[in-house]
Amino acid sequence: MSDNTRREIFFSFFMFTADLRPDDTRYTQTLISHLKALTDMGYDGFDLHIAPGPGTADPNLDVDGYVRLKRAFDAAGLRDAKFTTNVGTTRSFDPTSPYEQQRNQALAYLRSRVDITRALGGPAIMSGPFLYPYGVFPSTDAGEPIWSDALQDWMRPRYADARSLFRELAEYAAVNDVRLALEPIKSWESPPPNMVSEALDFLEEGGIAPAGVTVDTAQVVMESQGPEVFKRNVARAARQNRLLYVHISAPDRGAVRDSWIPWDLVLAELEPVYRGPYLVEVFNAIPPFDSSMRMARRRFWRPGEDEPEPGRPSAYDVAADALAELRERIGAVSPALQAAGRP
Repeated sequence: MSDNTRREIFFSFFMFTADLRPDDTRYTQTLISHLKALTDMGYDGFDLHIAPGPGTADPNLDVDGYVRLKRAFDAAGLRDAKFTTNVGTTRSFDPTSPYEQQRNQALAYLRSRVDITRALGGPAIMSGPFLYPYGVFPSTDAGEPIWSDALQDWMRPRYADARSLFRELAEYAAVNDVRLALEPIKSWESPPPNMVSEALDFLEEGGIAPAGVTVDTAQVVMESQGPEVFKRNVARAARQNRLLYVHISAPDRGAVRDSWIPWDLVLAELEPVYRGPYLVEVFNAIPPFDSSMRMARRRFWRPGEDEPEPGRPSAYDVAADALAELRERIGAVSPALQAAGRP
C-alpha cells in the first residue's frame, strides 16, 4: 500500500455532538465508545468541537475539564488517539470588536482554546471560524441588515482591529505546538471571511505568520468563485505554508460516499502540496445543527445513543463508507497525477 493511500484520515464528532460535556462522566463513556469504534474502523484521529461556555464565565475555567476528559480517554486505552479541535468565537468573545476590553476577553477565550487543544494531544491543529463571531449578522441602527458592498466595507475596520490580537494568539499557539487554521464558512452561516482568499488576505495583511487556513470541500463548492480560484488559493496557501487542514465534507453536509464532492479537481490540487490529515466531516441532524442548518433529512442514528433503526444507515455505516471512499479516491489520484506529468 502506498504512502498516499495511508494518509492520515480523521473523523469529526459533529456526527455525534457539538458539546463534549467534559464534566459529565457518564457521557464521557459514550464518547469513548464512539472513539473505540471509529479507531477499530481505521480512523487515525478525531476532530472535537470545543463548545463555548456562558459569556459571563471565565473561559480558563473550561481547561481543567478537558484535561480530565483526556485522562479518561487515556485510561480507556486511547492514549495514542490524535485530536484536532473545532473552535468558534461568540458575540461575547469577539476578536473583531471595536472595543479593546472585549477584544482582550476574546484573546483570553482563544488562548484557553489553544490550551484545550494542547491538553487533548498537542502538537495539534485548532481550526474553525474563530475570527468573526459565528452567525452574528450586523445591522444598521435602524435594524436593517448589512449586505454586499456595505458588509465588506463594514468588515474592513473589524479586520484591522483583530490583527494585533491574532498576531499575539498565533505566537502563543506556536509556543504551545498548536497550529491555527482559520476556516472560512458560507455567507448564509456567518459574515466574512467566507472564502479562502479572504482568510489568506487577513493573515497576510496582518503579518500573522505562524497561522494558516482550513480548506473545506463543502464551503468551496457552495461559496467559492470556481475551479480556477480554488486552484490559485490552494497554490497560494501552500506556497506560504498556510495550508494546514483539509475537511472532506459533502455539500449537503451528509454522507460523503456518492456525494457531489468534485474529487478529481479537489485531490488533483491538494495531493501534490498538502501533507496534513484529511478530516471527514459529517453534520448529523442533531441539535443545534438540525435547526441552524435547516436540516430536513433524517438523522443518522448513533449506536449507543439512539434507538436502532434497521434498514437505515447508522452513524458508523456512514463513517465507514466515507473512509473507504476517501481512501479509494486518494489511491486513484496518484497514478492520474503521474500520467499528467505532475508530482
